[in-house]
Amino acid sequence: MGTPEQSTAGVPAARWTGRVRGLAGACHPGPVVAVTALTAALAVTAGQGAARSTLTTAAVLTGQLSVGWCNDAFDAGRDIAAGRRDKPVVDGTVGVREVWVAACTALALCVPLSLACGLWAGAVHLTGVAAAWAYDLRLKATAWSWAPYAVGFAALPAFVALGLPGRPWPAWWVVTAGALLGVGAHLGDVLPDIRGDLATGVRGWPQRLGPDGVRRLLPVPLVAASAVLVLGPAGPPDSRGVAALAGAVLVAVAGAVLGRRWARSAFAAAVCVAVVDVTLLLHGTGVA
Repeated sequence: MGTPEQSTAGVPAARWTGRVRGLAGACHPGPVVAVTALTAALAVTAGQGAARSTLTTAAVLTGQLSVGWCNDAFDAGRDIAAGRRDKPVVDGTVGVREVWVAACTALALCVPLSLACGLWAGAVHLTGVAAAWAYDLRLKATAWSWAPYAVGFAALPAFVALGLPGRPWPAWWVVTAGALLGVGAHLGDVLPDIRGDLATGVRGWPQRLGPDGVRRLLPVPLVAASAVLVLGPAGPPDSRGVAALAGAVLVAVAGAVLGRRWARSAFAAAVCVAVVDVTLLLHGTGVA
């Protein structure tokens, strides 16, 4: 046996590591990574330099972290009541107060990072972050739950465009496609949890539609985003864009038909269409 000092020396480090791991799990890492990576890629392809792309990415990362931590901290009581053992605040890995502190700290960092990209760019990005906080704190359980997603996703390409030299206003079709992608992301994100949400009193727009209604509707905003991305830019669409749009429509229709027998088919089809949309967005004619 070791001495008392030896046997307890690793405890503080273990607790610290556990808290870091808990905070990482509580930030909703999947969406944080996906949205941040998409924005970083969009900034690079739009023509932002290395320094500005890094600043844009840092602003979006802190904003997304603040939103994810706010979500888990605010929903802690509901998650505990529902026995959500997949949540770090439920299994005791990290405390609710610590998650709130992390959320507020990330938000405090997001404000100067966003404004450093320019006044208008910062204002647009912070509007999207504010919309996401409004979703976490109030709108999630209302029929307007889709609106923060639409505003937040529309704000991302606008933030990138306004951060370019000359601060050009974003193209209307890019912002519109972003909003439609946001609505699709909301439907897809909520779909797996609808029954659990209803059991704990959350009645947002997808919960009111029900699982079957969401599966049927899910591809619609994503296909609409495909159409806007292909047909929105000036001039006739190129053959690759037309092929991508036709493929998106076929995949969405197939998912809707197969979804009547296999529930996951509609979701899988929506994911495929979303990938097409992101590809079109990154390889389009620009955000401005």
